[in-house]
Amino acid sequence: MSETSYKLDELATAAGVSPRTVRYYVQRGLLPAPAFRGRDTAYSGEHLLRLRAIKRLQERFLPLDAIQAELEKSSPAELEILASEGGGPWPPPVPSRGHLRFPGPPPPPRMPLPLPRAGEKVVRYVLRPGLELHLSERADAATRALCEKILNEAEAER
Repeated sequence: MSETSYKLDELATAAGVSPRTVRYYVQRGLLPAPAFRGRDTAYSGEHLLRLRAIKRLQERFLPLDAIQAELEKSSPAELEILASEGGGPWPPPVPSRGHLRFPGPPPPPRMPLPLPRAGEKVVRYVLRPGLELHLSERADAATRALCEKILNEAEAER
């Protein structure tokens, strides 16, 4: 990166973030501390590059801890690729029926979901639009208690 020097406001404007965000990222260790030149701080092109990489990783919904780990293991060349518009190690999310999704196969379910037996009753609870809880008549007492707890929690949040 070039030897360009930025004041805090200039860097924030160039990266499309607030000065407060820049200071927070320095405090969190996502950005190196700036150099001091008299009373002013001086940020380098590396700071701008890292800020752009952070924005790309945030677009992929990574938390700051994961972003920090990614920045720490990336070389300057990898950061350049990541910071560029289309670059990065992961495909960008794409819109799908009003939601963002990542290309590729969906993750496997956490547990296999057995199909109801013929004639088996299953009670369907709608917790929120798009979120349902199904309880089989075969469920044991512990499962029924868990279902009741979830239903009570969902009702309390309404």
